[in-house]
Amino acid sequence: MSLTYCNVHFSQKPEKVVYVSNNLLKSLKLSGKKNIQLRLGKDVIQAAVKPIKKTGKHLYLGSGIRNGIRVPSAGGIYIRNQDNEYQLGPLIGVLSDGPTNTSQPFGSRTGFIKQLLREGRKKCYIFAFTPRDINWNQEKVTGYFLNDNGSFYRRTVPLPDVVYNRLPSRKAETSSSIIQLRERLSRRKIPYFNWSFFNKSDIYRLLENDNTVNKYVPESHMNPSPEKIKEMLERHQFLYYKPSAGSLGKGIYRLTYLPKRGYFARYRKGGGNVLLRFNSFNSLMRMLQSRHGRALNSYVIQQGIRLVEIDNCPIDFRFHMHKNGKNNWVVVGIGAKKAGRGSVTTHLKNGGSLLTPEQALSRAFGARADEVLQNAKKAAITLAEAIEFHHQHLLGEIGFDLGIDQDERVWMFEANAKPGRSIFSHPSLRSEGKASVEHILEHCLYLSKFRRRDSE
Repeated sequence: MSLTYCNVHFSQKPEKVVYVSNNLLKSLKLSGKKNIQLRLGKDVIQAAVKPIKKTGKHLYLGSGIRNGIRVPSAGGIYIRNQDNEYQLGPLIGVLSDGPTNTSQPFGSRTGFIKQLLREGRKKCYIFAFTPRDINWNQEKVTGYFLNDNGSFYRRTVPLPDVVYNRLPSRKAETSSSIIQLRERLSRRKIPYFNWSFFNKSDIYRLLENDNTVNKYVPESHMNPSPEKIKEMLERHQFLYYKPSAGSLGKGIYRLTYLPKRGYFARYRKGGGNVLLRFNSFNSLMRMLQSRHGRALNSYVIQQGIRLVEIDNCPIDFRFHMHKNGKNNWVVVGIGAKKAGRGSVTTHLKNGGSLLTPEQALSRAFGARADEVLQNAKKAAITLAEAIEFHHQHLLGEIGFDLGIDQDERVWMFEANAKPGRSIFSHPSLRSEGKASVEHILEHCLYLSKFRRRDSE
């Protein structure tokens, strides 16, 4: 396999001909060839080859070729040569969803998707699309491309070489149409990464019997009985009780037992923090049952950890992990989240504040801050590798909520397959936000087999 970067131009000539500059002719080893097979995405066309005298690596596509395989635009692109087939690309699709007939077709994710498309245009054909945009009968997608002015325009292209899943909700992902979409892509051997949102209880179950990482996972139980909750409260003093498929800290309780004072439940309600005291365990459980009923069957109970604190407020860390262009896990961004006063979680929407890890750890550990951070990074990479090993689908990014206790021990509270990007809003983490986008694109190049030679 060889990989060559060239400039693609459009010719108005209607023939199914590719015009190749001498320099590109040599790079692609096309000298003497009369015809080639040219591919974009899943579409292939036979083309006649005609050399032209022009310096540099240039490829001119006749309109018969351009329309035949639906090449979306001119400009710099890779050509991948394998088994005498010449493939332009890669063609990368970003799958999301949102309201119809709007300038924000992907809702709140539109800004991030535009950033992906803006950076991706330099190295591939990249577009965003919704499930409604696929025509399975014709095996075509009418996607959203980005023009030089930063506005969307629509083009119909073949099915892509790789799909990056950024569907916005668990509800969308579990619909029969999305399950069918994934099966159809799988049958066509189109890599689809970040298969679905993680379920908390599934992740705990994957890791609890893995001796390489179970030391990082707090004791957790799915759908615990009242007896189990009471027994854990007596052992750990405080617990987190949270929905297995929840996000953004919604529906989470911090339960505490103080032998001489009773039972306490802290939670978020209507934009404020609530603290309730109960004389008996049974009255605590009656409150939870009255608020959630059968929904408690999908709750997880988790051992409470005494985290390091700043100003008497606990801090935890969001580690944004990515696969790089060599298919290895790396830590790309870390945000330290300081809980708001009286808050159950460190979520920014619940009054938490964002710091850099260096700011937080230097206040908590002084001169040992850097060593503590390096140990946490190693733990995050080991956890990502373990989840990938046990998970049966392709992963390209993971967001970990990690805690560090007073003894410098690292704990994993949550793993997210589609992590939010709020940490990159911190002025000191904007370069990490850009690096995150670059890693997504590099991993797409890896999965589509369009890798630079230095990563072979």
